[in-house]
Amino acid sequence: MAITRQLYQLQELDSEIESAEQSLAQKTARLGDRTSLDAAQSHLTAEQQQLDELRHRHRDAEAEVDDLLSKITAAEEQLYGGKITNPKELSSLQHEVTTMKARSDELENKALEIIDLVEAAEKGVAGATAAYREMEAAWQRQQVQLGDDIEQLKNTLADLRRRREQLAGQIDAAAVSLYERIRQQKGQAVAKVEQGICRACRISLSASALQKARSGQPVQCGTCGRILFIS
Repeated sequence: MAITRQLYQLQELDSEIESAEQSLAQKTARLGDRTSLDAAQSHLTAEQQQLDELRHRHRDAEAEVDDLLSKITAAEEQLYGGKITNPKELSSLQHEVTTMKARSDELENKALEIIDLVEAAEKGVAGATAAYREMEAAWQRQQVQLGDDIEQLKNTLADLRRRREQLAGQIDAAAVSLYERIRQQKGQAVAKVEQGICRACRISLSASALQKARSGQPVQCGTCGRILFIS
């Protein structure tokens, strides 16, 4: 087999190996990555904290209303109990009761508003909980799939590297050395020739360069320096 064809096959194997290595690195990086899941958890925690705060505010408002109602009841008992006969004291007490009732109404309205906020927050927590559980289940499935993909890629890479080693061992050592040097410098070491043009640099080749390339021996493009391959 012509050396340039072997080098071209070697390059194809190297491309497959590089692609598999990149895929393996990407999947390995994703394995155990909880970034999106942690974000969903943080959102759920924030929603729950907001709900807890609203419930606390509602309890405080109700407690304040209950305290005021107790004070109003006690004041009205004094007001209408007949024990206080001084008009000035009665007027002052009446004013106090009126003020407390106004404050009580204000707090009750506030408590009702907070209840609406609590109900909305409860819906938010329920939605965030459902979203998190769904995301967690999907993440678990993804992790299993990533583990399977990684094992498959490792096996594929082992096979590709074995085939590369076998192929490289069949090629002239000097040609492999040239190939490796060009590949390190340019990435692509072997360029196909189609219609008399080097497909790497897209420059037409001279007749003598084409003749040499057809021999199957390593011949470098005079422009880009890559090994020319005519299929």
